[in-house]
Amino acid sequence: MLLAVWEGTARAGVLAPDKLPPPSAVLEAAWRLSRDGTLGTSLLDSLQRAVLGLLIGGTLALVLGSVAGLLRAGDDLVDPTVQAARMLPHLGLVPLLIIWLGIGESLKVTLVALGAFFPIYLNTYAGIRDIDERLVEAARTCGLTWSERVRHVVLPGAMPSLFLGLRLAFAAGWLSLVVGEQVNGQSGLGFMMMEAREFSQTEVVVLGLLVYALLGLLSDLALRMGERRLLTWRRGLQAA
Repeated sequence: MLLAVWEGTARAGVLAPDKLPPPSAVLEAAWRLSRDGTLGTSLLDSLQRAVLGLLIGGTLALVLGSVAGLLRAGDDLVDPTVQAARMLPHLGLVPLLIIWLGIGESLKVTLVALGAFFPIYLNTYAGIRDIDERLVEAARTCGLTWSERVRHVVLPGAMPSLFLGLRLAFAAGWLSLVVGEQVNGQSGLGFMMMEAREFSQTEVVVLGLLVYALLGLLSDLALRMGERRLLTWRRGLQAA
């Protein structure tokens, strides 16, 4: 229904084509760019940056979140620093990152890593700290070692919160990638959109936004499927 209304209002002249082209024009642009390889190449470049940034930011967040959540010294040293850094808008650091890293691939990957870091760290930390202390004491009473308590009590208990952090991290990572690829980019979806803007190709700009949205939706669906598969023991409220 949304697409039909969009197409109808555009064809009726309510929406100016140079402001918001109809879906048919966007689909035509997608077909044209797919045939000449532009869309596929741009998509692959963006995916590589996103995956690398998410791996770097996610791994660092998991390590620091686990240290802060499991160790008192880690909580005293790591968490205050991360909480202070969290108050800084990472997209607002672009001018400083350009000075430090230049305008190449490192900038784009770093922005994605920063976007992914804080949601995963916060939810890892919160997931560990929200575990019922009585469960840990019961595991200790049953003779489980520290590593066994982490494996059988802490990790399963923190997984729901961790998956929430991953979903938020993927969303923040895609948002950061949009900004990063528009900073003197030479490839990727953001560069494709910026180049289209220079030539007033609004349909290509809209296409880029739709591809970003689709990538975010697909990554979220994949995480939700993984969550249902790994957390089969968890029985939450189901939609009626």
